[in-house]
Amino acid sequence: MAELDPFGAPAGGPALGNGVAGAGEEDPAAAFLAQQESEIAGIENDEAFAILDGGAPGPQAHGEPPGGPDANSRKQEAEWKEKAIKELEEWYARQDEQLQKTKANNRAAEEAFVNDIDESSPGTEWERVARLCDFNPKSSKQAKDVSRMRSVLISLKQAPLVH
Repeated sequence: MAELDPFGAPAGGPALGNGVAGAGEEDPAAAFLAQQESEIAGIENDEAFAILDGGAPGPQAHGEPPGGPDANSRKQEAEWKEKAIKELEEWYARQDEQLQKTKANNRAAEEAFVNDIDESSPGTEWERVARLCDFNPKSSKQAKDVSRMRSVLISLKQAPLVH
């Protein structure tokens, strides 16, 4: 009696998907893989890659003349490159100018903030708190009702507590 492997195929040879040993038949998956490998090899050997790698150009694709791009298209490409370089330099100049303005504004705001923190005269505590709060009820986009807190802060600003 022939021995069986754990999946029920005879031990005598490879089995195809239908359980019959195939002496002359080819596995469809292997055929598909071989076809894909041959197509990939054809793509890798394409002359376009040889041109990019510095090889000699073969016949031109897309109906271009064998001499390559004409002088007019080379001139136009050179103009586009010059224009792109010029625009890029202008963009970098504008970006640098904007960065310098932002740095100056941030330094001025930081200096004003530090000066404001350093001044602590008695009785101005609620004034400083009031500057940090938004007292416009319509501009507040909060989900919670903070009207009572707002009214308490306004009343403390107008008549501070006496110690």
